[in-house]
Amino acid sequence: MEQSYPEDYVRIFDTTLRDGEQSPGCTMNVEEKIAIARQLERLNVDIIEAGFAASSPGDFEAVRRVADSVANPVVLSLSRTREEDVDQALKAIEKARHPGIHIFIATSDIHLKYKLAMTREDVLNAATWAVARAKQYLDYIEFSCEDASRSDWDFMAKVCAEVIRAGARIVNLPDTTGHAIPEEFGEMFNYMRHHVEGGDRVIWSAHCHNDLGLAVANSLAAIRNGARQVECTINGIGERAGNTSMEEVVMALKTRRDLMSVRSGVDTRQIYPASRLLSQIIGQPVPPNKPIVGDNAFAHEAGIHQDGVLKNKLTYEIMKPEDIGIPSNKLVLGKHSGRHAFINRLRELGIDPQTIDVQKAFAAFKALCDKKKVVYDDDILALANEESRQSAEAFELIDVEVSSSKRAEPRAKVTVRIDGQEHHAESTGDGMVDACYKAIYRITGLNPALERYSVKAITGGTDALGEVSCLVRDDGMTVAGQGAHSDIVMASALALVNALNRLKIRTNTDRELRREGP
Repeated sequence: MEQSYPEDYVRIFDTTLRDGEQSPGCTMNVEEKIAIARQLERLNVDIIEAGFAASSPGDFEAVRRVADSVANPVVLSLSRTREEDVDQALKAIEKARHPGIHIFIATSDIHLKYKLAMTREDVLNAATWAVARAKQYLDYIEFSCEDASRSDWDFMAKVCAEVIRAGARIVNLPDTTGHAIPEEFGEMFNYMRHHVEGGDRVIWSAHCHNDLGLAVANSLAAIRNGARQVECTINGIGERAGNTSMEEVVMALKTRRDLMSVRSGVDTRQIYPASRLLSQIIGQPVPPNKPIVGDNAFAHEAGIHQDGVLKNKLTYEIMKPEDIGIPSNKLVLGKHSGRHAFINRLRELGIDPQTIDVQKAFAAFKALCDKKKVVYDDDILALANEESRQSAEAFELIDVEVSSSKRAEPRAKVTVRIDGQEHHAESTGDGMVDACYKAIYRITGLNPALERYSVKAITGGTDALGEVSCLVRDDGMTVAGQGAHSDIVMASALALVNALNRLKIRTNTDRELRREGP
């Protein structure tokens, strides 16, 4: 049976692994999804939407593995109102400790006419049938009216009443296109709660997209009008402009409880580790001005602000960095630190030592200690995540040699290991990074378009680790890569090799799916 919650409790439904992954370049493999799911469990989210089981064999396997990997959250699979979808979803989550299914169908007239080619009666019957079928096998059923914010409220109320009668326990009203503004979105929830028969027996949920930059505001408006579940993603990733940002809505509830009068169960000290882990896995850096988790979120440049913060942090800081798990940026370990201290610090930073080659990561840490005077928490995170990336890659970067001068064209010699064999290539280019990338393309036989390349220093100083992220595109597929090293050319090479590994995995997976069929 589903756990009961007090009236002032808002459940956090995380869809990073499903809706978040649909963002270009954010594709994750099964092991990466499991790593995110375990971090979500450490965050203490209430529900994890693990994927869309019927969409492909790969997604089915990911949902099944995630369902078997976490103990506390409810694990859901998304499902259309089709028999094969419902059955695949139920099968994928059957080993979950707390299994659930999330069934959806569009209710707006524009979707009915142009996407579904269905009548209102067709939609009502399909929704009721799918919920009733799922109800034969489990109790935890969520139903979503896709494009609710552009739907006729009276028709939507009729659909909701019927799915509640059929067994739905949670009803979700999504702003699928990011079309709503807070006043009307909140009013919609108030209307539905009071006009749907049985509406007092279910939990109302909000799922917002950020096309107008209002996803968090709309979610908070829904809560103020009775919603007690918010569907969101780490770092706000998702289709188009993204989804509701989990960290923003959670910290808004915590910081303004005086106004909202509700709370979530999220362990906010795990927010920053979750943000960093996702960023490392998908190879997309967090924008510096991103609320809560961006590098500038707790930075003060203006003299007046600095003076105020020095006198009392509350003058310009409404949250404490430690509340979201931001590392203190102090020297935590040195070259005399032992392996056990290193492993313990990894755990404190949200890294599961079992997911990486600790011995290699520790050796890299020792080497970094010899190069840098000060080693920070962010340095350790970067080393651990770099090792995690390399441990599962088909292409392994062994060495990079570069040379450049005013009188000679930049040149790079690169060594990459493929299937146990070392391969070498040299190339010139418009700069050392360009020469390096051309040599890597020659070795791997891949030559995607480089759509984005960015560099940032993880910590301060000329001896800082550099973090490079890149986005490559080939044959309609976009993947991201990331690398960290004290040498920026090496970091660049690591990022590209990481992206090419992802591209190869995606290509091989697509071939398998084409052979197996839908």
